[in-house]
Amino acid sequence: MVAAAETTLQGLLEGTRQYLVPLYQRTYSWTELQLKRIWDDVCQLARDRADHPAATHFIGSLVLAPSPATGAVGVAEYLVVDGQQRLTTLTILLCAIRDHRAEHESPKHRLRLDQQYLTNPFEEQRWLKLVPTQADRDAYVACVRSTPSNGPDNAVGRAYRFFANALKTLGDGEEPITVEQVESAVITGLALVAITAKPGDNVYRIFESLNNTGLALTQADLLRNYIFMRLPNRGQAVYDSLWRPLQQRFTPTELVLLFWLDLVHRDPKVKQTDTYAIQQARLDKLRTEADVEAEVKRFSRLGALLRVILHPAEEQDSGVRQRLGRLSAWGTTTVYPVLLHLLDRRDRGTATSEQIASAMLYLESFFVRRLLIGRSTMNINRILLAVVTEMDRELPVDEAVRRYLSTGRKHWAADASLRAMVRTIPFYLNGRASQRSLVLRWLEESYGSKEPVALEKLTIEHVLPQTLSEEWAQMLGADLDTDETTDEAHEALVHTLGNLTLTGYNSELSNKPFAAKRIALAKSGVQLSRDVADRQRWGRSEILARADALAERIIAIWPGPSGETGNQSDVPWDVLAKALAELPAGSWTTYGDLAALIGTAPQPVGNRLANHPTLNAHRVLQAGGIVAGNFRWLEPGRNDDPRDVLRVEGVTFDQHGRADPAQRITVEELAQLAGVTPPDLPEPRARSHGDVDYASRFIEQLTASQGAAVATATAVVLDAWTTMGGTLSYGIGNETSCFLMARSKDHEYGNIWPVTFYPSGKCEVVFQHLSIRTPFDDLALREELRQRLNQLPDVQIAAARLALRPSFPMTVLADAEARYALLDHLRWFYDQAQISTSDDAALV
Repeated sequence: MVAAAETTLQGLLEGTRQYLVPLYQRTYSWTELQLKRIWDDVCQLARDRADHPAATHFIGSLVLAPSPATGAVGVAEYLVVDGQQRLTTLTILLCAIRDHRAEHESPKHRLRLDQQYLTNPFEEQRWLKLVPTQADRDAYVACVRSTPSNGPDNAVGRAYRFFANALKTLGDGEEPITVEQVESAVITGLALVAITAKPGDNVYRIFESLNNTGLALTQADLLRNYIFMRLPNRGQAVYDSLWRPLQQRFTPTELVLLFWLDLVHRDPKVKQTDTYAIQQARLDKLRTEADVEAEVKRFSRLGALLRVILHPAEEQDSGVRQRLGRLSAWGTTTVYPVLLHLLDRRDRGTATSEQIASAMLYLESFFVRRLLIGRSTMNINRILLAVVTEMDRELPVDEAVRRYLSTGRKHWAADASLRAMVRTIPFYLNGRASQRSLVLRWLEESYGSKEPVALEKLTIEHVLPQTLSEEWAQMLGADLDTDETTDEAHEALVHTLGNLTLTGYNSELSNKPFAAKRIALAKSGVQLSRDVADRQRWGRSEILARADALAERIIAIWPGPSGETGNQSDVPWDVLAKALAELPAGSWTTYGDLAALIGTAPQPVGNRLANHPTLNAHRVLQAGGIVAGNFRWLEPGRNDDPRDVLRVEGVTFDQHGRADPAQRITVEELAQLAGVTPPDLPEPRARSHGDVDYASRFIEQLTASQGAAVATATAVVLDAWTTMGGTLSYGIGNETSCFLMARSKDHEYGNIWPVTFYPSGKCEVVFQHLSIRTPFDDLALREELRQRLNQLPDVQIAAARLALRPSFPMTVLADAEARYALLDHLRWFYDQAQISTSDDAALV
């Protein structure tokens, strides 16, 4: 039997107590990564407590067992069964705080903190409140005695120096805090659960139950422990009838999600990491076992509703089932709070199935219309999490949702804005690939075709191809505006909705002339493609006419906001500014690229940059890499040549003053920089899932697109990758991407992968992802990877792309020598990614 109670560091350390780390525990092993994480948490808590003094931050659990010597002397002794890394870290931090305040404020702080939290001043034999393992003891004693430099140079000493240095920079940030605020946050603000075994309990069994799976207690585990601590008489019955069935419905992660969703209904700002602390504080106000049992019943009822959200096929009403299925496919989990609210309203009899299905259609329209105008991610989480608390409860629930989404600047495009922006916004570059495919599939479904077409197997096809052939350039050249180049017209049109369709012949069509494409598209059985096949030519006027027709269909399928004035969308200049702010030194882009990114023309972009101060505007050149003739600096008195500035930044120019085209950042890469094209992410699933074998589908799509030679070469690379210890994961889009995983998501430092293979024929190098993953957050390692890959034939990745996701053609793999060279580079990457594995294993 164990007892669990929430406490603070003050509650643990005050009084005459001693905590002994048993010999079977590992030595102190926290690295700078964990130290920085807890330091950041402490500083944020200190800032939060400036406005909310009672704020706390939950940091986990501590498992204790009474020492056999307890009761024989005046000191209460405990063995630290689990959590010694955390407890040791916090006492080292207190040592650093003590020394800093004693040096910079008053020596009295040394005596105060020593006597209250670090030592038992009147116990000569048991004077330390925490006794680490023998290997750490000398270094720890040196810290407690304020002589850390005299101790050995091990993890304990390094932790002390980390905190000592961090305390010196407290006043440097935008929100400075004091050492006193930090001390208060550490001592009384960090909340943890102390789980204490009863005398005679087998502490080894407790330790194994917590650690033999290598997993920490989840917040749902902690909440369960707390709830049943409050049910001394009814615990077994409540567990059997309510909790166990609830727990069996969900994975551990989904169970935590349930308890977080329950809180978000009341406060949309609640962080999922604070779920246990806030739920515990709420439940602590309940007085009787009956009250606690009623809460478990309520959790059970909400759990049944969440189950339907996560598994839409279990919904009985066909209309609600369709909407839940679509919103689930969209993949935005922040819609869950409002979905749970809608199902809860129906369950309590205050809304009908028709009303909640209508509300879900408005949510679906909100997603689709924002994606179509290039605003798919703008404040989306904040908007969705606030729906439940801010919508009008006096209105029918569907109208309440529609009115909330219609007010303010939430970018739910009205019909007029949608008609205008569908013509110009590069739809293919916005949002996730899976979401773009869904919109086209749902458009195709709206035709109600009687011919059976497996839409999930189709991919997006650019009718006007992404790479212009001479014949396509001639067709497009007939539509050029005054002073417009063919390349500028191509950039403006190629990724817009009017130029896209669905097809199963992507690789076969490719850059073929329009006459050949017409024949294949007419046979496809896809109405979206037949509309294209009905045309005699395919230029600007045809693309815009099709965009207009699709806009009318979209308006008919997905109703817009109430009224046409509250959510108008203008040119997204903020997207342009963000892309330019992220444009790396040593690179350049064009007015046409920026115009295509935001759905306007090069001239308005030039006017904007000429009249509005914009970071890195000097990195915008004309299409040929030449500085615009009318370029001028907006800083008064500045007249230096922008080419000189660009040369210093790393851009090279030829003798004619043209910038190196290899250093040009394209519209696709600008979309990555601006965040409008989020990275494709691996799904944590096996090679097959349900009825779909993703590994086979990837190879099938690759073979159809790139041919048997490339597919076979790729299979060799994948097999070698798994042999060296890596794993494979697959994307969720219609185009089944393949990720070469060097670490899994549950690794201490998170998942990591070097490249992603796409059946369309590109190998994407994910520098953008690597920049925030240990150890490749070190620029030198990313640069080494770039240089290694550049040794492959036909691969030339510019240094300016180290913040992006550049790609090279998978046809490179068909060359045996290049393939083996790539495998050498992948082996190097895999070994680098495993560097921290032994350190991780040492953490308790």
